[in-house]
Amino acid sequence: NTVKIGTQVWMVENLRTTKYNDGSPIPNVTDKETWANLKTDAYCNYANLESNAEIYGRLYNWFSVNTGKLAPAGWHVPTEDDWTILENYLIANGYNYDGTLDEDKIAKAICAKTNWASSSEAGTPGAAPENNNSTGFTALPCGYRDNHFGTFYDIGKYGNWWSSAENDENYAYFRRLGYNYLDLCRNLNSKGYGFSVRLVRD
Repeated sequence: NTVKIGTQVWMVENLRTTKYNDGSPIPNVTDKETWANLKTDAYCNYANLESNAEIYGRLYNWFSVNTGKLAPAGWHVPTEDDWTILENYLIANGYNYDGTLDEDKIAKAICAKTNWASSSEAGTPGAAPENNNSTGFTALPCGYRDNHFGTFYDIGKYGNWWSSAENDENYAYFRRLGYNYLDLCRNLNSKGYGFSVRLVRD
């Protein structure tokens, strides 16, 4: 499934592949200590449950993103520019929850109507979720896996999506949505974290 937003075409679901585009397998690392010490490519399912992968997609560390082989032909992991283009288009075209055209308040417009924890703050995905997803982007709160203890966190509350851009040898950029956030937050974190991946068309 895909959705066209401005000049871009995005996949509507998070990546679930267990193989690279050359057919080689991506290592599935379930053990907590092994995940925490990885400096190589890997994926996992949240809480190591296949049922979570079916809903939320799989979690990949940035080393797997950096192989350049996650996406099928014609698609790629979004660059920093790709994410910025999406943000700027939505802000400029009235997708902020309050209709303003300057600050980033686009979270509701790109979050799914279901699975988000409840929030009392107006304009967040967890408040009046029936009004979410005016773009069709359908972001879900898929949680993450840290690289300190290999622990899983925040399913139902937060979602995190890698960009293909690194900051330095240890950190890379990602985007974050939360049940109580107004915006699509830009941040960086250790390359060993397990985050979701959403593809955009070349």
